[in-house]
Amino acid sequence: MLAITQKNYGSTDVLELGDIDRPTIGDDEVLVRVRAAGVDRGVWHMMAGLPYPIRLAGYGVRAPKNPVPGMDVAGVVEAIGRNVTRFRPGDEVFGVARGTFAEYTRAPEAKLALKPANLTFEQAAVVPISAMTALQGVRDHGRIQPGDKVLITGASGGVGSYAVQLVKAFGAEVTAVCSTTKLDLVRSLGADHVVDYTQDDFTASGHRYDVILDIAGNTPLSRLRRTLTPNGTLVIMGGETDGKWLGGSDRQLRAMLLSPFVSQRLGTFVNTEKHELLLDLTPLLESGQVTPVVDRQYPLEEAPKAIRYLIEGHARGKLVITVP
Repeated sequence: MLAITQKNYGSTDVLELGDIDRPTIGDDEVLVRVRAAGVDRGVWHMMAGLPYPIRLAGYGVRAPKNPVPGMDVAGVVEAIGRNVTRFRPGDEVFGVARGTFAEYTRAPEAKLALKPANLTFEQAAVVPISAMTALQGVRDHGRIQPGDKVLITGASGGVGSYAVQLVKAFGAEVTAVCSTTKLDLVRSLGADHVVDYTQDDFTASGHRYDVILDIAGNTPLSRLRRTLTPNGTLVIMGGETDGKWLGGSDRQLRAMLLSPFVSQRLGTFVNTEKHELLLDLTPLLESGQVTPVVDRQYPLEEAPKAIRYLIEGHARGKLVITVP
């Protein structure tokens, strides 16, 4: 089968299109014929092997254990393991797999769900990781309630574009922070107010918010706290630096250490990937309350180009790799 592969960590230069064997599935896995694969920041992290703790977490210290990048997938079930009960060959599915920049991929049954009928494969492929992360941030950690005033940084990105829509679906008021060229996008997603961070400092406006979902940027913790209500909640969901060891995670660590000693709730989380979250998202996707934002589509052989476009900060919503 055709696949994008890499033998070493590095820039997009390490990626090559080649012909490799189809993956072999285990008893609890599903073989999926890939129709589309999402591109998110995690793809770059795995490709580059940065920050270094990623390598120590089981992905390979000197070289990637899995030579095929990509995690988000939408496609058609080709075969199932002996313990799989929720799917049959021919089912259209979406979820999280292993090595999705390829014609075939293998995925745990527990990380797949039936594709929402109203979504194309391209739309469905950009949902799983970003939308599940946004849902956990909004519902499980932000605990957003109707009428809350919520600020979202990085509102035009992959996770942010879903967060804006989910916060609105939960009945809260959204202030979205993004750059000038992306203001119209976040307005179209339902944001009540927008802030152009290239022109205005949201922490100096005097406005306070019940919840801040900090998805992008590296606003100092002290300034984020100043923008929260006295009993508000801060959920740090992103914000990266070029650091090879911490990669910006020092703010998350400081927030968790400080939280027990202040009235505000400060924290972060590691997203979970499971089909139950996809099932929670499906009614919102089918009703149109949440719509995937696909910025650009790239054929499989242009996957390196897609990753470069992403890390250069151009993406409005999500990017997708299509597989014929």
